[in-house]
Amino acid sequence: MSLDSLSMQRHDGRMTITLTDYESAPKFDGDYDATLAALQERLAKIQVAHILHKRRSVILLEGWDAAGKGGIIKRLSADWDPRFYQVHPIAAPNEVERDHHFLWRFWTRLPASGNIAIFDRSWYGRVLVERVEGFAKKADWKRGYDEINAFEKQQTDAGMNMVKLFVHITQETQDEQLAQRLDTPWKRWKTGADDYRNRARRDDYLDAMHTMFKKTDTKHAPWHVIDNNHRKTGRIAALTYVAERLEQLVPMDFPAPDPAVVTLAEQAFGYRPA
Repeated sequence: MSLDSLSMQRHDGRMTITLTDYESAPKFDGDYDATLAALQERLAKIQVAHILHKRRSVILLEGWDAAGKGGIIKRLSADWDPRFYQVHPIAAPNEVERDHHFLWRFWTRLPASGNIAIFDRSWYGRVLVERVEGFAKKADWKRGYDEINAFEKQQTDAGMNMVKLFVHITQETQDEQLAQRLDTPWKRWKTGADDYRNRARRDDYLDAMHTMFKKTDTKHAPWHVIDNNHRKTGRIAALTYVAERLEQLVPMDFPAPDPAVVTLAEQAFGYRPA
């Protein structure tokens, strides 16, 4: 499958995603700490809106090994109340999970009312690593696209918000990150032989990724690619997109003070509205 064919507009009007279009973002130019803090405050309000309005959201991140998914998640959730969100790092299914349909283990991790679930990798493993490495039969991973689309449509029809991020880096950036992990003692646990097995099959993964975008970039659950070749630029872009999308999907109005509680505060310590 050529990249030229993937750059064409699809029949549904959405532009097909081509990853080489996401490799030229500049270094962050501005006050990174201030911009990050403002975004985290904004995201904290979004989490409160979930709690107050009993909304549910899934934020999933796919991408290359060493692409920076964990760093985005760390900053995304920095100001969140830990009682109302969960992070699910997804690895290979265990023996019990393999005895069920591949989506079963994700059904059991979907968020409750008022909660946000973050997936560090996801059900898209079916059409990525399981396809490329031969862990799923061809008939199974080919059927996976329709099964995933149906699963996501079921969730959004039931009121779940779906945010899908793909974190992209070039081969050069990935090699720099892998070297940094080897050179940094407290980061060495994050790398292993699998990183190099996957690196050797980059072209196969590119084919699988582009097919995934073509078949699962839907109106109700669109993909958004983050160019994370410069970490600060990518993190700000990711948090900005999540904030903008969830602000469109979750009511952002907050309640007035309860008059009864105001009266109690007045009596207790002479409260006066600010």
